[in-house]
Formats: sequence, structure tokens, C-alpha cells
Amino acid sequence: MPQPDPTYAPTDLTPAGWGRRILAILIDWGTSWAAAAALVETGVVEHSGTPGTVILIAEMAFFTALLGGSFGKLLTRVRVVRHDDPSRPVGLLRALVRTALTFLLIPPLLTFEGRGLHDLAAGTRTVTI
Repeated sequence: MPQPDPTYAPTDLTPAGWGRRILAILIDWGTSWAAAAALVETGVVEHSGTPGTVILIAEMAFFTALLGGSFGKLLTRVRVVRHDDPSRPVGLLRALVRTALTFLLIPPLLTFEGRGLHDLAAGTRTVTI
């Protein structure tokens, strides 16, 4: 079994506040829809609706799995960590579960001890770095 990387986990595991979380999702939405609009403008796709959503889901899931947070989260100094071992990467499956549940909007709004239902289901938590 690989050893955890001690440099991966933030030293301060303070739950991220609502302001940063909302700003992060707005950044993610804006950049994803801008990318989709660019694809429409260049003729790669015909309509920006579905591609915008696909880009947003892919960006959030893959960045969270690889870097510990979506583009918006990284810009706002927020990281998603594993609840059981913050020194280990979240992984793609947890990131996909978390991202899919985020789109229901209710899970992020219902929090328990600073963790939304999407974090509880994925075994993660969102912290400030």
C-alpha cells in the first residue's frame, strides 16, 4: 500500500466558509460556460447548454481528484480532502460522487458539522487552506 504524502494535506483543517464555497462554484460555472461558448463560437458544438454542463462536471470531478479542488476552489483557497485521511488524494470515484450530488443543490446546503450531504456521501470534507 502506498504511503500517504505528508505534503498533500493542509496543516489547518478549518471547514471552508459559505462565502468561499459560493464564490468557488460561481467561478467554476463561469469558466465552464465561457469554455462552452467558445466551443459554440468556433463551431465545435452547436449549443452551449449541454457542453457547459459536461465541462463543469468534468472540471470539478477531475480537478478535485487530481488537485484536491476544482478551479474555483483552488482560486479561493479551498480544498476537498478525504475525511478519513486528509493526507491522501480524494480519488476519482469520490470526486465523481461528490460532484454528481453537488448538482442536486440540496446536499451542499444541508450541512452537519461543516460537511454537506455530498461530502458525507463521498467521505470528504471541504477545508480552507
